[in-house]
Amino acid sequence: MGMTLSEKILLSRAEKKTIKAGDTVLVQVDGVMMHDLFAPKVREIFYAMGFKKVWDNERIAVINDHLVPAKTPDDIELHKMGRLFVEEQEIKRYHPGDGVCHILMIERGYARPGEIILGTDSHTCTYGGAGVFATGIGYTEMAAICGTGNIWLKVPETIKIHLEGYLSPGIASKDLILKIIGDLKADGAIYKALEFSGPAVAGLSLAERLTVSNMAVECGAKAGLFPADEITAAYYSELGEQSVAQIKADPDAVYCRTMHYDLTALTPQVSKSPNVDDVSDIACFAGLEIDQAFLGSCTNGRIDDLRIAAKILAGKKIHRNVRFIVTPGSQRIYEKALEEGIIQVLHESGAQITAPGCGLCSGILGGIVPNGDRMISSNNRNFLGRLGGLTSEIFLASPATIAASVLTGKITDPSRGS
Repeated sequence: MGMTLSEKILLSRAEKKTIKAGDTVLVQVDGVMMHDLFAPKVREIFYAMGFKKVWDNERIAVINDHLVPAKTPDDIELHKMGRLFVEEQEIKRYHPGDGVCHILMIERGYARPGEIILGTDSHTCTYGGAGVFATGIGYTEMAAICGTGNIWLKVPETIKIHLEGYLSPGIASKDLILKIIGDLKADGAIYKALEFSGPAVAGLSLAERLTVSNMAVECGAKAGLFPADEITAAYYSELGEQSVAQIKADPDAVYCRTMHYDLTALTPQVSKSPNVDDVSDIACFAGLEIDQAFLGSCTNGRIDDLRIAAKILAGKKIHRNVRFIVTPGSQRIYEKALEEGIIQVLHESGAQITAPGCGLCSGILGGIVPNGDRMISSNNRNFLGRLGGLTSEIFLASPATIAASVLTGKITDPSRGS
């Protein structure tokens, strides 16, 4: 019997000859990540468990991104405690303010195809876009992994997402994952893996795949994986990786469900506040006035996303009633955007450019939305009160939809050029 992507990767790190969905297996992890909100708690529990030294100081990443730049004394204390853990354990992968954890993990090559990577954040599933089995865990589990290097995991059932066609102008992979979430709903894939396959995969860039995998958790999925192919290998080659695993599912792999999507027929999708799975075609919302827009986050803060917005906004001004916040996903992305003139274009259009990091997406730093205001955003969650007032409305959409909307001051279909 053939194996799914998840089964193949988990088996490669387990001391077993065969595994199947539903089995609980002890696996050796390849790397872990913790961000500034949880690193101090991981440190506390790590020592309370009796551990003295981490299992491998070169496979642990500590990244400050949710509270960067810090705005309260409590934020600074969290950063101090995280840095103390780094110093005590001589942890090599430390980023005190270089960008969003999930973007850095791929950008720096800390998560590679065929590996198992775990993180103290639900959107760790992002790395599945590069053929990684990646998922979020709690800080108690993280403390135990830091001491042992392994964890017990249940092998998930897999939903196969078969993709055909190609993305038309004005349509993005964000529209695809919103459509899937709308179909599956928030609980449609609980403790299952989503596996993306089909001829359309070859036409998706790594950045587009990462966006899709990032939001797999929004329908309850444990992981969201793409096969690692030539596109994946080319990306890691640029990072200096001479050889990375090209891994795909077996033709006779067993799935609990198969869903089919034609990218050519896809239209812009919008998620309506306050539920991520309340997704409809943009036609249902076109014309709704907006007060604010946000472009950034681990979902859509990459250079490709900034390029899309800059192309639409070049030589134009955003609507006078709209506040537009742009947060590059990392320092390297910010630098690239400066080199290409993207930052200049966005600035001249009227956008506010902020320091790389989670920014508004976490609902902690500047730009929160007041009661009664409506925002269109590229991030991954629009839960009640997450980004500001309890009566604010947050609509999730693609970078192209956001850029088109800030020009008109209302939700606008970018595929129609109006």
